[in-house]
Formats: sequence, structure tokens, C-alpha cells
Amino acid sequence: MSASTVHSNPVLEKNKDLVTGTEKKIEDLYKLIDGIKVCMMTTRCADTGRLFSRAMSPRIPDEHVPADLWFFTNNSSHKLDELVKDPNVNLGFYKPSTAEWISVSGTATLVDDRTKIKELYTPDIKAWFGDLNDGINDGGPNDPRIGLIFVKADTVHYSLKDVSAPVQIWNIAKGMITGEPPKVSAERELSSSELQNARRFEGVNKPLV
Repeated sequence: MSASTVHSNPVLEKNKDLVTGTEKKIEDLYKLIDGIKVCMMTTRCADTGRLFSRAMSPRIPDEHVPADLWFFTNNSSHKLDELVKDPNVNLGFYKPSTAEWISVSGTATLVDDRTKIKELYTPDIKAWFGDLNDGINDGGPNDPRIGLIFVKADTVHYSLKDVSAPVQIWNIAKGMITGEPPKVSAERELSSSELQNARRFEGVNKPLV
């Protein structure tokens, strides 16, 4: 094999999934997100330019397309200033029990739409805002402190477990002896063009605000 055809990351090449269609990749992505629940949202500090991550729980829309996510936020949060200055974000998910992971690169938009807030609101949201007992800031869907962050995905990479644990262990052990890259997961990508086409197909490729 010539030097030009040698893969510098043979494990990635072994596990790349190049056959699954866009619709199925999006469907499996949402199932994986639903099983993890919490991600780390990374933004850039408006003052220092340093990256900062915090745990947040996404709200998945009913329409499983096209890898876009909603988050509840406090309108007084510092991260809103960060997103105004630089809307580029990364969402990182990890499931320790299976070593599955997701990385979503996208742009965030601040949305103050009371109708959408009511649509996505669930009772657990109140626990994160509390009731100030002033008749206004009660942690309910009309609480003015509650806003939304919409993350429009630009690209998505994720690793999906597609072989059983015993097979994973066997493949890794065999690789230690033979040097053969082990098959342990399906490494998938949703490209920017795939997501744009999915939005057009679903009729959701329109501005939010």
C-alpha cells in the first residue's frame, strides 16, 4: 500500500458509516439525545474570549428534523451576552454506559416567543426558576425571566453503538493481537448540506425571528 493510501486514523476509517441515509441518521440522533438528556453547551466569553461550558437539557421538537434543538434559559444569564457577541456554539453529549457521544456545531438564536415557550414548557422548568411570590416571576410559562435558545445545527458528528458489548470486547482484544482496527461503533456525520436539504424537505428552513 502506498503512503498516499495509508489512513492515519484506521479506527475511524473502520467505523465510519457511509451508507445510512439522512432521515435515519437524524432519527437515531434524536433517540440518542433522548437517552442522554443533558449536554455541555460551549460558548465564548464576551469579555475574555475564552471558551466556557455549562450543562443544559435540550427540548427536542416533535418533528424529528433536522437536528435542531431548543433550550430554556434565564433571560438574565451571562451566556446571553456571549451569544449576542458570538452565536457559534458546540453541544457535547456523552453516555458513559455505552461510550456513545454526540458533537453538534451550530449557531444560537435568542427567542422571546411566549407561544413557543408554552409549547415546550414542562412542570420541571419551574424548579430551575423558583417562585418569587410577586405574582409575576412564578416560574410558570408566563414568567418574563424564561426565554429560549434555539440552536440551528450546522454539522453533527456522533458515535452510535451498533455491535454488542461482547463483540466490542472481542474486536478490541483481537486488535491488540493482530493490529487490526476494531469495529466498535458506527461513526456518523450529518453535513451542512444534508441538514439544509432536510430543512427544505420539511419546510422548516425559515427564520425564527
